[in-house]
Amino acid sequence: MTKDVVTVERVIPAPASEVFALLADAHRHAEIDGSGNVVETRGAAPERLVLGSEFGMSMKYFVPYAMKSRVIEYDENRRIAWQTVPVTPGSGLIAGGRIWRYELEPVEGGTLVRETWDISKERMLTKPLVARMRDKTRANITRSLERLEQVLA
Repeated sequence: MTKDVVTVERVIPAPASEVFALLADAHRHAEIDGSGNVVETRGAAPERLVLGSEFGMSMKYFVPYAMKSRVIEYDENRRIAWQTVPVTPGSGLIAGGRIWRYELEPVEGGTLVRETWDISKERMLTKPLVARMRDKTRANITRSLERLEQVLA
């Protein structure tokens, strides 16, 4: 892994299909967000994400803001990833680009869930600031995976 990538793994005692169904439902992302930043979906979001799906999120980190995401990787019950950019017109050229990826692997006792935060495509203007959040992001991902397990229990 590079300094642009943070990955945390956890075995979730649920089948991969159940884990994937939750991850592919943008309306439920706030339930599992360990950062406390995801408030709710914004605008129309598909009932189930697929490759190319776009969805918006209302966020809050000190102040409210909004992001939009597009699903860029998709392998049913195995992998889903989306890339985020701000919704303010033109701001996607100077900010955003991080990728959130979930990889699922059936194992004894459930599913190994690997969540990855990848800033290798983050815009150059925001990348230095975002990179400083690496340790906090690792802790937030750990909490997200704990919440994922709790929601599926």
